[in-house]
Formats: sequence, structure tokens, C-alpha cells
Amino acid sequence: MHRIARRLAVLGLLPLGVAGLTLPAAHAEGGARTGATGLATASATASAAGSAATASASPRDRGYHTWRGASTSVQQRQVRQYWNRSRLRSAVPMEQILHGRRRSPARPGLPGSSGSGSGLPGSPGSGSGLPGASRPGGGSAGSPGSAGASNGASTVVPPTAGENALGNSSRTTAAAVWPGTGAIATTAGRVFFTIQEGGRTRTASCSGTAVNSANRSVVITAGHCVKSNGQTHRNVVFVPGFQNGNRPFGTWVATNLFTTQQWNANEDINFDIAAFVVAPLNGRNLVDVVGGQGVAFNQQRGLQMYSFGYPAAAPFDGSRLIFCAGRTINDPLQTNDLGLRCDMTGGSSGGPWLLAFNERTGTGLVNSVNSFKYNVDPRFMFGPFFGPEAQAVYNAAQSLGAQ
Repeated sequence: MHRIARRLAVLGLLPLGVAGLTLPAAHAEGGARTGATGLATASATASAAGSAATASASPRDRGYHTWRGASTSVQQRQVRQYWNRSRLRSAVPMEQILHGRRRSPARPGLPGSSGSGSGLPGSPGSGSGLPGASRPGGGSAGSPGSAGASNGASTVVPPTAGENALGNSSRTTAAAVWPGTGAIATTAGRVFFTIQEGGRTRTASCSGTAVNSANRSVVITAGHCVKSNGQTHRNVVFVPGFQNGNRPFGTWVATNLFTTQQWNANEDINFDIAAFVVAPLNGRNLVDVVGGQGVAFNQQRGLQMYSFGYPAAAPFDGSRLIFCAGRTINDPLQTNDLGLRCDMTGGSSGGPWLLAFNERTGTGLVNSVNSFKYNVDPRFMFGPFFGPEAQAVYNAAQSLGAQ
């Protein structure tokens, strides 16, 4: 069993977008892995330009790990050409690869999901589990900071579009189709990549979002959407505004990828956070084309948030942007993550959780990402707390010039 699959099985966690880790014919991305010398060899279909890039492990005190993607214009063109409509359709959520022999883990009614005493709000036999209830490690939902997680100064980077005074809707929904308006409809998108699995290349998908940044070229997603089982993913691209197979704003190729030291070293689910820089397209930077959401770090817990993503496991098919909304809780079981009632399934991993979201303008502040669900109650989504570790990843990505 894969390392991450084995660990999450013990915890009862279900990663959400851990899909297709395959290496297509265009180019290979390299990365360092603990106790290993490098990545698996590229598939036979990879071109000469697809040789593995040199890994670059950051000093531990920097709080992030980085590696190169498609670093030349030739590689970038090859990656864009690789992702034709057929390969986009073939991409599956990563959880289907890791849990391919199970029923969809994101659907209610799985064994253990009723009468389990999970402690999640609303689950049968759970007790209160409500904001304010005690949680492992101390602390309570609605309290700032997190038990066992680093605290730091509150930092907010505003979005690039919309009003300065953002609204904070109190809507509650477990899953609904976003009506296609506002900045979120252009800044959110699907993340496609390839992984090497079982000796072959497989195509996969997650979700992500463009964020305001110094280089106007940063996408935020989940750590397992760029690296899993000790392997960095390859041929990573971002398709903003994806809808029904259409790419209205083009395909943006990752040039440099970043994740937390904790995810890189141990795939610690508390730090399932990543960002990547994309190359300009037709001479323009990503945020100049689609806009960018704001970003916030070290914020209070227990706030109203909106989660967005492109779930591709049943009953969804990855063709539409889906959202959930409600007041967040602290994970009452085994992590320091935030929780939100949400029915999204695999493929939504990496999609943004937004504070101070304005439904009219479609703008807000990214403060977490879709990460995992417990199999004892798949009605709840969990996402990492954006503390100093997430901020280090974002700062490293935005300080790098787009190539």
C-alpha cells in the first residue's frame, strides 16, 4: 500500500484529490524526497525535453520546499500541447487511484458513517461536537490559533478585484453549483498533472485558485496536488474558469512548485499546502488575465467560510465549479485542521476556502484549501490552518519572477 494511503487508512482519513500521478510525454518535474535519491524514471513516451529537473530543497528555517517544473519555453509549449481534450477527460481524482477498489469515499452511507460516535457535528451519536466543544490537544472551535500549530501575526493580502469592504454572507450549503458570476468564476480552476503509478503514467486532477501576488502568477492548492507518496507530480498545469471541458482563459504551465517542509518530509496532513508559479501566456501574467483572490494567514478560527472546487468523483464529474458555505469548526478528532460541512468529492482537493467572501463580487481571502475527509463521516471537509508555514510557501512563490 502507498505510504500516504497506509497512514491515512490508519487515521481514517480520505484524501480528496489525490488523483492521477502520471508523467506524460512533455516534461518531468523533479523533487527531493526523504531517504531517496530521486524520482521514478519517466515513462517511455517522455521526450528528451522531459528529463527530470534538478530538485532544490530549501533550508529548513525557510519553512518551505521547492523544485522546478517546466522551466523553458520549449518545455512549457510541450506541456500545453500534451494536455489535449482527450487527456483532460482522462484525468481522475487522486483518491480514485489510492482507493480505486472502494466505493466513492465522499458519499454518505459508507461503513462506519452512522452511529460511529465520531464526534463530528451532526453525525449520529456524536455528542455536541459544536463550536466551543473541547478537542484533542486543548483549545476549542472558535478560538484563535490552533493546538499544536504555530501561531503568528495576522496577515491579509487583499484581492485584486472587487470592493475594499468585502461582504461576509451567512449562507449555508453543503454543495451547490456556483452560478458562474463574480471573480471566483475566473480565479478558481482545475489543476491537472501526471503521476507515475504502478510503472505507468496516469493523468489526474485537483483544484486551485489564482491569488494576488507580487509576481501576479501564483496558484494556491493542496500539498498532495503537487507531491504524494514521495514523488513530485509532473506536467502540472492550471486551467482557470474551467467549465464543461472549455478553457476560456487558456492553460497555464507550472514553472516552480512549493510546499511546506512538513508535507515534503512526512506528508503531514496538518500542512497539506502548496503553491506554484505559472509561466506567462501570450505575454500576460495570470492575475492580469483572470484576477486574483486575496490571502490571509493566522486568522481567528470558527468563522464563516466558502469552499470552492471541481469535484470529479461521483456524483460530480469535474465539469462545474461547486461551492459549500458555513461556519467552520475545529477538527474534533486527530488534526489541527478546520472543518466545514461539505459534500464535495475527490478532485476538489486544493480548492480555496475563502474568508470575508462577497457573493456579488466573487472575491474573498484564501484561508485554507480542501484537503481530506474522515471515512466515519464524509459529510465534513477538512482543510489546513493557514499559519506561518502556509505564509512561507506563499511568500516564496510570490517572490519568484514568472518565467
